Amino acid sequence: MPAARAGIIRISRRNIILPKDNSHSLAVHLSFAGMRWSIRRYLFVHSTHALAIFVLTLFALSAGAYAEQVPATYKQGALHGVLLLQAKDGKTIAVADQTYTVRGDEVRSELIFHFRDGSIDDEVAEFRQGANFELIRDHHVQKGHSFPHPLDMTVDVPKGQVTWQETKDGKDDIQTQHMDLPPDLVNGMLALAVQDFPSGTDELKTSYMAADPKPRLVQFVIRRTGEDRVRVGGTSRRTIRYNLHIEIGGLAGAIAPIIGKQPSDITLWVLEGDVPMLIRLEGALYPQGPTWNMVLTSPTWPSVARTK
Repeated sequence: MPAARAGIIRISRRNIILPKDNSHSLAVHLSFAGMRWSIRRYLFVHSTHALAIFVLTLFALSAGAYAEQVPATYKQGALHGVLLLQAKDGKTIAVADQTYTVRGDEVRSELIFHFRDGSIDDEVAEFRQGANFELIRDHHVQKGHSFPHPLDMTVDVPKGQVTWQETKDGKDDIQTQHMDLPPDLVNGMLALAVQDFPSGTDELKTSYMAADPKPRLVQFVIRRTGEDRVRVGGTSRRTIRYNLHIEIGGLAGAIAPIIGKQPSDITLWVLEGDVPMLIRLEGALYPQGPTWNMVLTSPTWPSVARTK
């Protein structure tokens, strides 16, 4: 038997003697018939210690230093964009409006999807743009047939407070929890994380408050993975492709892949230029949801019949 600790385990035919100077050992005097039981108990005690250390290490790692804030390289101004949300077969299932309004160094962003089945996905974020983008508060609502689990969650960073709505026995119940919210939260600012991706690096780690269904702080690991070409008005343009991986952390994160609860990765494409622009996102909009495709679009004009 390998010696995991200092000291020697001496086994005789009649008994087991464990050294007294080892505080984690068991000093027992047993008959030969009880020998196997004592060895198993000894190993169980040490295995339990090892498991406890392993679990504590996982939680220590998950609660470690938060990653980088997104640098405000490209300051945001007032805008209004239109997007389409498509199923994997290319069918349009929702139309969205993205708006930014600016007051001083604070920006109010709203991204609202109107689904063909009447469902709504509406997220309003307020953030500050100084040297970095810094979330102030975020309110995210998902409701309707497209969302099996309705969402209504507000993250208020200055108050260190997360509020969400739960439905129990057909009744809505408002829950509030005070949390230590990190400064690198990107709720409502995912587009900025890739548009303002730090130069000179291939990886960015940020924090995100997810709901599954209760709030859980997770980490977004965003990596630059390659380039793709797209056609714009008959011309070829280059895009940068990013992969977003969600790290749950802690013991839940360790077992998530085993029980099929690991969130799927998200792919994003940013059009290069003097001002980078997110033009496509492919992934799920809620935990364990289907893969949808979000793309920028432009209005189409109805054909006008010529009159003679």
